[in-house]
Amino acid sequence: MSDTRIRRIVILGGGTAGWMTAAALSRALAGQQIAITLIESDAIGTIGVGEATIPTIHWFNQIVGLDEAAFMAETRATVKLGIEFVGWNGPGSSYLHPFGTYGPPGDGVMFLHRLIRGRLDGDTTPSEAYSLTARIARAGRFTRPVGDPRSLLSTLGYAYHFDAGLYARYLRGLAEKAGVTRIEGKVSRIDRAPDSGFVTALATDTGAEVAGDLFIDCSGLRGLLIEEAMGSGFDDWSHWLPCDRAWAAPSAAETQVTAYTRATAAEAGWRWRIPLQHRVGNGYVYSSRFQGDDEARASLIAGMDGPPTAEPRLIRFAPGARKRPWIGNVVAIGLSSGFLEPLESTSIHLIQSGIAKLLALFPARDCSALLADQYNRVFGQEMEDVRDFLILHYHRTTGRTEPMWLERQAMEIPDTLARKIGAFEQSGRIMLSTDELFRDASWFAVLDGQGVRPRDYNPMIDGAGAADNLRHLAAVRGAIAESVTKIPAIAPRPGV
Repeated sequence: MSDTRIRRIVILGGGTAGWMTAAALSRALAGQQIAITLIESDAIGTIGVGEATIPTIHWFNQIVGLDEAAFMAETRATVKLGIEFVGWNGPGSSYLHPFGTYGPPGDGVMFLHRLIRGRLDGDTTPSEAYSLTARIARAGRFTRPVGDPRSLLSTLGYAYHFDAGLYARYLRGLAEKAGVTRIEGKVSRIDRAPDSGFVTALATDTGAEVAGDLFIDCSGLRGLLIEEAMGSGFDDWSHWLPCDRAWAAPSAAETQVTAYTRATAAEAGWRWRIPLQHRVGNGYVYSSRFQGDDEARASLIAGMDGPPTAEPRLIRFAPGARKRPWIGNVVAIGLSSGFLEPLESTSIHLIQSGIAKLLALFPARDCSALLADQYNRVFGQEMEDVRDFLILHYHRTTGRTEPMWLERQAMEIPDTLARKIGAFEQSGRIMLSTDELFRDASWFAVLDGQGVRPRDYNPMIDGAGAADNLRHLAAVRGAIAESVTKIPAIAPRPGV
């Protein structure tokens, strides 16, 4: 019987996507005698601004065997408890999208309906008072979640800010120790089988020729394999997500590190602020239809806490997704599969999601079209789900009168998003499929933070009277406030 198993995997491109893929595959396929080769060129830069993550990063770090303390030290990481949105409802406005859940342990989605009912009955308390994660983020405190489902600490969630370049370097070390071979060079030729169209080998400008059975395209926005060779096609979402450029620059580190990312609405987009141990990452994502590059660069610098410590760099991108991120024996992972701006810190998640789906659907050498079709369907759906969540931020802004924002408020939105907003406004329900990345607490945080108010709630909680519900909400607020005082403050930056 002939051997039909994949024996040679070639990853094109390093950076965060390439080395995450190499580290995960080398760990998951250990002992199967599969050769993994990564081709990258030091002469080709990486975007490298995916420095803020969401809690799904824990899954990836666990599957590649990272020790949290060592990982945080190597990547200059800090804890991230959520994202603060400043100015999205006009000057002076602010709300937090916290990780974790609202309310007491075990109440989950139903607590959101208790909160909505309380609002309808006159409770004016901000929703942050009902999130332990939000309260400790604002207070500069942190502790890790616990597994005890009876503890308020089980409602916490956290992720990280880290240096994406250092993360890639750290993962490279792990991957090379696991047997991954790195080849320096730019691809000069792509060989394909005349009958199947499969890629058979890549040649580099350094003279190397690397044959493979499965090729992973981590070449970034260009999509050298998935687009230029395989012709995937691209769904352009710029009519919904207007920003197509970003300036990025570092500044000096904070003395007391902030435990959340900040996204500040600006005249033609928004600015990010990501605190690391050794610096603060700053950026301005904007629409070139509404603002020129020089003006946008000046806006970035004016909005920073201090002067840039390196020359700002310009990044150009097109928001959207590849029509088919898996074609034949080529799978696109990372920016080569599409780009969604980092408003909700999803870039690294989408890398690990692509990796997870590839592992679940790992093919034999014939790379069955059925597996590719399933991958394309589920990954494409995830991209659309995240897209809708990002559109929500733009569409439901208030208090901003700049032309870009007025256009966003008036635009037609996808039917999938319109149904979610309509269901929430009518009944307080957040209508999600089982596979969506952002769950009820996240959707509630943004809908509520941007002023979308439900007219009703789930009648299942009508067993208690209005006064009892208000007393319950007050008790939850009190328990959370008391718990905050028992959680230690975040220590100042090392060396300060």
